[in-house]
Amino acid sequence: MMSVQGVDVDANARRVWRDGVEIRMSNKEFDLLHALISRPGEIVTREELMRDVWQTNFWTSAKTIDVHLGWVRKKLGDDTRRPSLITTIRGRGLRFEVTPPVYADIPAPAPEAAPAVSMSVVHAQTAS
Repeated sequence: MMSVQGVDVDANARRVWRDGVEIRMSNKEFDLLHALISRPGEIVTREELMRDVWQTNFWTSAKTIDVHLGWVRKKLGDDTRRPSLITTIRGRGLRFEVTPPVYADIPAPAPEAAPAVSMSVVHAQTAS
């Protein structure tokens, strides 16, 4: 069993869960996810994916991987515009992230605020 970022994959049973909820995947979707999650944090080239998932050394279609990747992301609930699970490394391949990436145009979450402290100010009056 492999587990990365709340995605659990049982390769022997060919089953997938996200945060404890089972997700049904086609054979190719499962194979694509397995090829990526079995190498967390590593870039997997499109050539490797075509060889390992589609058992071919040639491109059947330039969009084959992208279409299946879109289905996998959708089923896992990953944002296609700012994915936190499977990211595209332009010109290199795909990577299953060990931790969610930080995007420059999205502010980092604010640190937990300290508990509010209530202070009363007592002014002493002086006799004139």
